[in-house]
Amino acid sequence: MEIHELVIEMKLLERRLTLYEEKYGVLSEDFYAALMAGKLERYDAFDETRADFSRWKGIHETWLRRKEAYSSQIQQRDLAETLRVQPAY
Repeated sequence: MEIHELVIEMKLLERRLTLYEEKYGVLSEDFYAALMAGKLERYDAFDETRADFSRWKGIHETWLRRKEAYSSQIQQRDLAETLRVQPAY
């Protein structure tokens, strides 16, 4: 993916993450750390929460992969050459 495509996709993913963050009252990074540490197992008994957590985890992991790809690409390029500047006429 090109850098600009990564930015667009990351922003779309962030919008989806925000819905879960607002619903459950914690940031995605904190949710993910707790989930991976096994601290949220008691919520497995609830179908809606289990489904939400599964989707939230997947979206967050996709965002992390896109962020890693973005960081890798941006470090290898000259930012001035990467900017998508359109002259205003």
